[in-house]
Amino acid sequence: MIADGAIRHWVFDLDNTLYPASDLYDEIGGRMTDYIARKLALDVAAALEVRERYFYQYGATVVGLARHHGVDAHDFLHDVHQADHSVLTPDADLRALIAALPGQRVIFTNGGGGHAERVLKSLKLDDLFHAVFDIEAAALTPKPQPACYERLIDKLAINPRRALLIEDTLRNLEPAHDLGFETALVGGVHPEPWPAYVDHYAHSAIDLLRQLTPR
Repeated sequence: MIADGAIRHWVFDLDNTLYPASDLYDEIGGRMTDYIARKLALDVAAALEVRERYFYQYGATVVGLARHHGVDAHDFLHDVHQADHSVLTPDADLRALIAALPGQRVIFTNGGGGHAERVLKSLKLDDLFHAVFDIEAAALTPKPQPACYERLIDKLAINPRRALLIEDTLRNLEPAHDLGFETALVGGVHPEPWPAYVDHYAHSAIDLLRQLTPR
C-alpha cells in the first residue's frame, strides 16, 4: 500500500497494461509486417525478421526503419495503428480505480500515430488522463532508452520521487527506477530472482491499484 499523497504522478504504460492487447496487437503486428514488406520490397518472412530485429535492438521497430531505411516514421505509426478496436471492452472497475487516483495521470507508450488516444477512447478512459506521452512526443526515442524517461519528466514536469510507473515490460522499469520512480510490474510472469528495481507486482492493473490504494 502507498501512503496517501505519496504518489502524485501515476504513469501507465498502455498495451498489455491497461488492457490485454493480444487480439489488437496481433493485428497491429501484422500491419507492421505488411508495411515493411511493401516499403522495403521484402517477402513476409524477411519483413517479420526486420520488424523483430529492430524491436529488440531499439525498443521500437519504427526507430530502425527510420534510421536505416529512411521510412517516414509518422506515416508508419499512423498506418500500422489503424486497427479494429471492436475487440476492446471497457472495464467499469478499472475506470473507477483510475478516477480515484490523486494527482496527474499519464499514459507513457512506445506506440504512436494516435494509437493511445484511440485505445483510451475505446476503453472509455480518455477523460481520465491528463496527458499522453508517446514515441512521437519522445522524438522517436523509445523506452527503455534513458533519454525517453528524461524527456517525459521534462515535458510533463514530473517529480520522479513522487511518481509510480506501471508497466508490463520488465526492461522498461529499470531506467525509471534509476531516476527515482517507484515501479510496478503487471502481468502473468512473476520474475525470479526478483529484480531490485521492481517495487510492486500484481497480475493486472486492477489488482495492483486495489493493492496500492485500498478503499
